[in-house]
Amino acid sequence: LAQATHRFMVAPGQDVVGRVQVTVARHEDTFADIARRFNVGYAELVRANPKVDPWLPGEGTQIVLPTEYILPDAPREGLVLNLAAMRLFYYPKRPKNAAKDAPAEVFTHPIGIGMVGWATPEGNTKVVSHVKDPVWTPPVSVRQEHAKEGDILPAKVPPGPENPLGRHMMRLGWPSYLIHGTNKPAGVGLRASHGCIRMYPEDVVVLFDKVAV
Repeated sequence: LAQATHRFMVAPGQDVVGRVQVTVARHEDTFADIARRFNVGYAELVRANPKVDPWLPGEGTQIVLPTEYILPDAPREGLVLNLAAMRLFYYPKRPKNAAKDAPAEVFTHPIGIGMVGWATPEGNTKVVSHVKDPVWTPPVSVRQEHAKEGDILPAKVPPGPENPLGRHMMRLGWPSYLIHGTNKPAGVGLRASHGCIRMYPEDVVVLFDKVAV
């Protein structure tokens, strides 16, 4: 039975976690539904199933789930984002008395990142604050872009179902860049944001409670 897997124990020297799985599409399923159900990104699912229609996979169609992950070649501590794979890895602090050869814990989740022209920055930064039920203040550049298409954004969007930040947000040391939930979960696993890192609402709430400033 296929299942969503996002928490693993990693042995020293281990570079791959999880395993590829297969599920069967339901009558009403789209790839966006299946991706969220199994905690994978939309693009990941499309790449794993190139011959299947992502909008109408069809009841009974076998869907390959890309739930085997290569750990990034980076220090295994804190948050590590692989932008090319559109996937986040979180390594909680190890207990002080843990043996050097003891397995380490890692959580992994799909993310949405910046679209072409609005790239998510690369480098090192920190989580500087947590905000629950945030107010979204669209940057002037974003408001101007939407206005060109006839979509007039308000100066502020209050908490609620219309807020693009969802209910949980973490500010980064890079001004105006955030890790946050979303009111459009189908955009997770795609280059769809203005540079921020989007997560499924159920994923960001777990990270929100685990990741310290």
